[in-house]
Amino acid sequence: MIKSKLKIIASLALASSLIVGCSSKDSSSPEPAKEGSYSIATVRWAEWGDDFLKGFVADTEEAAGINIDWDIYVNSEWGDKKSILLSGGEYPDAFFGSLALSDSDIAKNAGIFIPLEDLIDKYMPNLNKAFEDDPALRAMVTSPDGHIYSLPKKLPMRPIAGNALFINKKWLDNLNLKMPQTYNEFYEVLAAFKGQDANGNGDPNDEIPYQGGVMQYILPFGLPVGAYSSNMTVKDGKPVFMPTTDEYREGIEWMHKAYSEGLIDQELFTQDESMAEAKRKNPDEALVGVSSGWTPDAVFGPNADQYAPLPALEGPDGERYVMTDAAIYERREFMITTKAKEPEKLLKWIDQFYTEDASIQTFYGSFGVAVEKNADGTYTVLDAPEGESADIFAWVNSFRDFGPKYIEEGFNEKVTLPKSGGDGLKLEIDKEINKYVKEQFPNVVFTEEEMNRVSALNTDLNSYITSMQSKWIVEGGAAKEWDSYISQLKKMGYDEFIEIQNTAFERYQDSLK
Repeated sequence: MIKSKLKIIASLALASSLIVGCSSKDSSSPEPAKEGSYSIATVRWAEWGDDFLKGFVADTEEAAGINIDWDIYVNSEWGDKKSILLSGGEYPDAFFGSLALSDSDIAKNAGIFIPLEDLIDKYMPNLNKAFEDDPALRAMVTSPDGHIYSLPKKLPMRPIAGNALFINKKWLDNLNLKMPQTYNEFYEVLAAFKGQDANGNGDPNDEIPYQGGVMQYILPFGLPVGAYSSNMTVKDGKPVFMPTTDEYREGIEWMHKAYSEGLIDQELFTQDESMAEAKRKNPDEALVGVSSGWTPDAVFGPNADQYAPLPALEGPDGERYVMTDAAIYERREFMITTKAKEPEKLLKWIDQFYTEDASIQTFYGSFGVAVEKNADGTYTVLDAPEGESADIFAWVNSFRDFGPKYIEEGFNEKVTLPKSGGDGLKLEIDKEINKYVKEQFPNVVFTEEEMNRVSALNTDLNSYITSMQSKWIVEGGAAKEWDSYISQLKKMGYDEFIEIQNTAFERYQDSLK
């Protein structure tokens, strides 16, 4: 029988004192743990019920001979409750999923979490095999002190490239334009969208040629944004802080030129996301020529069928660049606290999650519910019920992005997905651009001291970088003010910041050997 408690804050006034659960049990007075019973906290984006704990997950508990009392928290309410749990000592036996705790949470509460490396060696054959097959898994969970405090994941069915740019193919056809292949051709297309009534409604002034992120726009200048840092990248094997590079300055100048000519949404820096989304999903007719996101249906809604993926554009250096996916690898997917008795039982249980059968089920849903395993060892992900989103159906029936998982190279080729939207469509798009993915800055681990300094320095640096970025795009002046900008970054601790990043990067590289 599945036992879970969904934690919901009843009101802002009572946020720090009143927690209401799905069960009648008062979470402020936990019941004594039964023999072989463990409490595990996990965090969900929304209240999707507890169907995700049925089927595969329930079967693993039975196979391991343990009983899990799941505490399910909603992310929007989790921050306050997390602080109370960690500071008050009423934390569970384990935390499940990287949405629950950050690296900083773990570092600041190091005494709460037990080191796992010896137990992993003894009781987790599936994870040990994954470590041998993919050294990056062990590297990303090994702390600077040599211990492993959390378990990793490697997700199935994720693209290699991340958010892509999509262009209105109907507008291209209306104006008899070819799909742009270079950054100069892209500029010319945006100019045509602006000046030639691309949507054909008789109003030459309602088109927004480009509405998207800054880094996506200046990507062709050689700034391959990766999954684990918005400002750090790797070039020629060395860490680089992108906002200090010549490529960044040149890209910002290029973007200013486009902005000044009306080729970029003039409310780029003043609108909120709901305003931007309303433009992309205008129900009467398409208003946006190019924007970025996961898939056309997710970005453009009712206008999705007008859009096609924009090829990776050739930049000034002759190379093509794309974004990297944000969620293939992660640590902090399972952490055991000092409250847990016989933690080896938990690790024996969770080792069942590090197989391909397990990973596809904890990503989409159990066999017979969301996935069928075929006689030849392949898998078929089932269509969501009519009227339901494929993505939400997966979240209702699985841990989806969170929790321990591992798949070997070539696994994705064994899975058949519906291709009308969601993951199936995204992976089809990915096939066309993933060959242009460049090396990214890895998911490095900082010491507690390093983390505190990086966090403090990053706050000030990012605030200044963001303000100058918007100023230069709107008003210009990047080239003229560049030297003083770099000087100011140094005064704000840039040299210390990049030194810490270099140290963490070198430590990560050493751990791969």
